Amino acid sequence: MTPVEGGLAAQLLLAVVAVVLAVTARPAARNVLAGTACAGLAAAGAVTGALALAGHEGALRLATALPVAPLVLAPDRLGGLFLLVAGAVGVLASVYAIGYVHGPSASRSQWAALAVFLLGMQLVPAAADVVSFLLAWELMAGASTVLVLAEQARNPAAREAALWYAVMTHLSLVAILAGFAVLVGQTGGVGFGVLANADPSSVAGSVAFVLLVVGFAAKSGLVPLHVWLPRAHPEAPSHASALMSAVMVKMGVYGMLLVALRLLPGGPTWWSVLLIALGAGSALYGILQAAVASDVKRLLAYSTSENVGLIVLALGVALLLRGYDVPGPASTALIACLLLVVSHAAFKSTLFLGAGAILHATGERDLDRLGGLVHRMPWTGAAFGVAALGAAALPVTGGFAAEWALFQGLIAGVRPGDRVVAVAVPVALAVIALTAGLALLTFVKAYGIAFLARPRSEAAGEAHEVPATMRVAMGLGALIVVALGVVPGPLAAVLARSAGIAGARPVGLGGLELTGVGAVLDPVALTVLGLLVAAPALVLAAVLARRHPRVADVPGWGCGGIRTSPRMQYTATSYAEPLMRVFDDALQPARDVEVTHVGESRYMAESVQYRQRVDDVVEVRAYAPLVAVADRLADRARGIQNGLIHRYLGFAFAALLLVLVVVAL
Repeated sequence: MTPVEGGLAAQLLLAVVAVVLAVTARPAARNVLAGTACAGLAAAGAVTGALALAGHEGALRLATALPVAPLVLAPDRLGGLFLLVAGAVGVLASVYAIGYVHGPSASRSQWAALAVFLLGMQLVPAAADVVSFLLAWELMAGASTVLVLAEQARNPAAREAALWYAVMTHLSLVAILAGFAVLVGQTGGVGFGVLANADPSSVAGSVAFVLLVVGFAAKSGLVPLHVWLPRAHPEAPSHASALMSAVMVKMGVYGMLLVALRLLPGGPTWWSVLLIALGAGSALYGILQAAVASDVKRLLAYSTSENVGLIVLALGVALLLRGYDVPGPASTALIACLLLVVSHAAFKSTLFLGAGAILHATGERDLDRLGGLVHRMPWTGAAFGVAALGAAALPVTGGFAAEWALFQGLIAGVRPGDRVVAVAVPVALAVIALTAGLALLTFVKAYGIAFLARPRSEAAGEAHEVPATMRVAMGLGALIVVALGVVPGPLAAVLARSAGIAGARPVGLGGLELTGVGAVLDPVALTVLGLLVAAPALVLAAVLARRHPRVADVPGWGCGGIRTSPRMQYTATSYAEPLMRVFDDALQPARDVEVTHVGESRYMAESVQYRQRVDDVVEVRAYAPLVAVADRLADRARGIQNGLIHRYLGFAFAALLLVLVVVAL
């Protein structure tokens, strides 16, 4: 048995152990025992992924009672990368959950679902055939639905979120199943090696590509198939939210990479244009919604749509430039795509874990009711702040290195002579520039409103630091965010090998040279430059602090001083108001002003209340009418359920005939 095969077998064994411990352990010990087993399962996945990424091979064949060939698990380098990402984030989430979960989230079913969820996500990139892939996909989907339902007994929003998620994930499965069925019908096999013989220039190849992209886009949360994401992520327990955002949506990205690079390489130009359009639209819409959101977990959910949009945009650009024979920039864009995958997994998992720590300590998700947490939760504040820097793509973080590489690939890929490239590349550059600016605004708001200034509620004022296991998980996540930015060179070289391309090599102390475009990123020089710029300001602040110590009290005529009320501070809503006005037509907020007049005079106001709600425009305009039509059809369909056995037998016979016709064709 090879090391990869041993790692795959260990994952299956540890998953069984984790489920058994989740079901049988006493409540007092369940968190520690089940959490440790889940962390071991995830660690086994990370080690197996690292081995596959390093070039080790192995295939684990699992016989089943089904009349099909044995299931085959054989991760290649690309699958090893996603397996490593899933395992690493799984370790952080499992350790975090030991101190985080309580009540319904710590039940037997929730811990068992977490183990199955981790196993499913780790088997998806390890699958080597369609049947194994789809079984792992359904394990991942079913277990994550159970996790979203954790608080459904006392939170109706969780039930609604789980319903939306279940519907969208099964529609995603239908599209993926149909796409693979087209490829299987064309090639006559279910193994990915056989499916790679499909003709991408044929009509069947294009139909399969569209179906698979639609299915994987729905799971990735790309606009307009994202409607489940801002519902499910906020309602799931925070460790599950971190896994869903940092790993599960990446399985949709893995599916697109599998199709574009291995199963159907060299497709027509419009395939890449479709990916660029999906990515650009998702990036812009997602970051706009995140910028105006006041629920911290909803903000992070929409930010995930933006991040995945950038990843798919980079993939589309890579395919477009490759099709026009621009190999250097194409390789750079693909490397940037994979850098974005890894960096997003690091900072978004840390951000969701930080949001869970805030919820654990205050019971609040509303940014407008937070503030001053950095003094009461310094560990959480530090980890969340570092992850926010990564999400805003600031030096020296993995997010900065990834977006820098994407910019370099786009700038070098401009070809005025090719009309499609001449239009697509500048549009992509504009989208990335706009999303980068809005992301900076969004995460300045998220961190500043939540952690700085004064508490805006009693719950924020009484917040406390979270248990040690939660702090350890967040701290490790923050360190990974910085490490990815400090050593982008070795990381990019490994990622390039995982995609089977050249174009990146390490230089100096962790620096990155993009050989395809001749660009060099030196994180050491950036760090030194940042310190030189910041040093004078820090010295000046220290001198002024010594000369002018803080005043303990101020007179009333001193404009308030330290007696300033928290009501006079910026809130998340007021901070985003200028942006709301600029993009009013796109966001279409609903505003309501209620004025209560003094009883003696209608000219004097006793109180004024202002409410603003931003609904998801895509959901309201596109999905609400479809749901209304489905409800009407369902109401009419109830009429045929009259209890007559003859009618039901007729339905079954008609369904059997339909299946036989489909099979015959």
